[in-house]
Amino acid sequence: MNWWPPYLFAGVRVVHLAEDWSSARVRLRLRRFNTNYVGTHFGGSLFSMSDPFWMLLVMNRLGRDYIVWDKAGEIDFISPGRGDVFAEFKVTEERLEEIREATADGGKALPWFENEVVAADGTVVARVRKQLYVRRKHRAGRPEPERTEPAAATGHPTEG
Repeated sequence: MNWWPPYLFAGVRVVHLAEDWSSARVRLRLRRFNTNYVGTHFGGSLFSMSDPFWMLLVMNRLGRDYIVWDKAGEIDFISPGRGDVFAEFKVTEERLEEIREATADGGKALPWFENEVVAADGTVVARVRKQLYVRRKHRAGRPEPERTEPAAATGHPTEG
């Protein structure tokens, strides 16, 4: 992932990725090309260092029977980042079991995950929340869950 262009050019480095996809740790170094107007970490870089990891960890831990997408995200800036900053992600088996149970009937789950971006001295720079969309894939022999057609949800008639 360190050669993935958005991370390569933003200065984000994956320093740990567990073989079983249960955890990850990333670092963002403060460089001239990722600072904001006042010389601290650019907020977009702080958010991007957290962006894909919850989806990647959950997707790889649940396996190919699930659809996993990012749905929403938010960031709360706590203090200026003036040096290297780090973010850690850990998906527990208990959390995965909650998702499996919530999607067992073919419905979707919309779990939230949180992490902090911290400076090398432990100072919290930002708090990030990501919401995922998770659903079991349809398999032959298992009925599709009932769905609301987009037109019905918006009140617009469909063409037949």
